[in-house]
Amino acid sequence: MTACTCMFSIQCGPVVVLLTVLQWAGRGLPSPVRPICDPRVLDRFIMEARDTETALRGCKAGCGVTGTFVVPLTNVDFVVWETKDTEEQALEVQSGMSLFGQALGAVRESVSRVAVQILIDNNKSNIHSLGQVLRSLHIQDLPLPPAPAVGDLVTRKVSSLSELLHVHTNFLRGKVRLLLTNAPACQQNST
Repeated sequence: MTACTCMFSIQCGPVVVLLTVLQWAGRGLPSPVRPICDPRVLDRFIMEARDTETALRGCKAGCGVTGTFVVPLTNVDFVVWETKDTEEQALEVQSGMSLFGQALGAVRESVSRVAVQILIDNNKSNIHSLGQVLRSLHIQDLPLPPAPAVGDLVTRKVSSLSELLHVHTNFLRGKVRLLLTNAPACQQNST
């Protein structure tokens, strides 16, 4: 008996089993990423951002934030927002998320308390995950820019950790929720 004649042979067993499962499932090619439209996904990100904001609201020792950070404005002029096409809205959200990622990265480097660093790391990870959610909607295939394409994005500066986290939570509740709720891929799934 050769090494690959037995399906569960030690030498080639895992490969043969994987190929057999793929054949049974009828999936020889990877399928495209399905849109993530479930509002509970965003609700979880919002809850974690709010919990971090609450946990660090009174943080003074070991939470020293040095400098100011540029963040997007969170208020939404619905008339202006609705005149933008989905790609413009997505770019605004992606640029805003990139600004938050940069700000949280800088904060992470300036704080000394490990517990605070873990909370900041979790929020940075959530920003990355939200980027994946946005890409799953196939609105545009642009990766998050390394330096935000601010363009028409209206920004402001914050100088405290609590203010940064508060703006981040509001951005998720506002523009990110609007984008995900009205994304064409999510509208198609709801019909």
